[in-house]
This record gives sequence, C-alpha cells and structure tokens, in this order.
Amino acid sequence: MKEYYDRRAPEYDDWWLGEGLYAPVPRGWSEERDELMAALEGLAPKRTLDIACGTGFVTTRLPGEIVGLDHSAAMLRLATQRNPGATFVRGDALALPFADGSFDRVFASHFYGHLEEEERVRFLVEARRVGRELVVVDAAFHGGIERSEWQERALKDGSRWSVFKRFFDPATLLSELGGGDIVHAGRWFVAVCSPATQAGVALDGTT
Repeated sequence: MKEYYDRRAPEYDDWWLGEGLYAPVPRGWSEERDELMAALEGLAPKRTLDIACGTGFVTTRLPGEIVGLDHSAAMLRLATQRNPGATFVRGDALALPFADGSFDRVFASHFYGHLEEEERVRFLVEARRVGRELVVVDAAFHGGIERSEWQERALKDGSRWSVFKRFFDPATLLSELGGGDIVHAGRWFVAVCSPATQAGVALDGTT
C-alpha cells in the first residue's frame, strides 16, 4: 500500500480534478467536490494535524495552523510545494510522532476508509490521543448499499494494485467515531466532526 501511494503521487490529484484515468467524472462530482471544499474552509481555524495529507490538495482548504503527515516522501514533496505555510512530517498514521494533546483538530481525508478493523482501532486511539477533535472526510455510499470491498486499481505506468475501500453513511461513520456533527453529506463525499468529549473510544481500542 505504501509503495502504491508513493508511485501514485504524481497523478493523485487527477482523482480530485477528474483528469487522466479518472476522466470523465460522473455528473455532479465537480460541483459536490467544490461544496465539500467550501465546507472545510468554513471550519473554525484551529491547530490541525492533517493525517495522510497526500499531495496537500485538501490541506490548502484547512483553516488555521497546519501540520501535515504522510508516509510517502513523494506525496510530501508535492504537499510542501503546494502549502509553503504549513509544516510537513513523514511518519506513521498509526503511531503518531506527537505528544498527547498536541493538536486542537485531527483531520483525515480518504484515509479512514482504507483501514481494516485492527488498523481502524489503532488510528482512532492515536487520533484521540493527540487531538481534541477529529474530522473525517471519506467516500459516501451510493446506489443504496453501504459496503466494503477490495478494489483493483491501475496507475498510468500500467501497474495494478489491490486496495481495501469502505463507503459510508454519515450516521454510521459518526457512530464509529463516537458521535458528533455532519459537516457534509452528499452522493460522493461525507465529512463529519467528532469532538473528543463525545468519543466512544477507550484506551484499549474498544467502543
């Protein structure tokens, strides 16, 4: 998985922009993407850790003092170029290199949905340890079916990769995070905010 995202870095933004292998985008995709970005820009400014920040495409929309973290050096190079005012750190999202309570907000875009159960628990424990609030953006389920699946994905170099992916209903996602508020709910994207005071995640990873 780590090698996949390192190799995908130069073409990652094509997914957001509906270019390259992702063209043409479905009807309504671009409009909803812009609505999501506007909702993120409207969040209160806070000291924020952007976990799995990738190329920094979404990082630019986050208000406040930003620290971005990713395991991919290739992703971080692009993120640094795009966000000169932010700080970027290479590290493991499941073993965050930060002290307890270092951030007002932990943010993750299209990362949570790639985690299998054991990884999900580890991530939530770490996110709650370092941040007072958790904002998660991920893929909405459409077609009436909430699901998880292994997807076969292709890159422009012709390589093919197997990637785990979940799709969410906002209420289900909030339930996993321990409660909170919906920031955006659409056909393609969901975004929720879960304050630490509402988190149902214990230190042993149970909910």
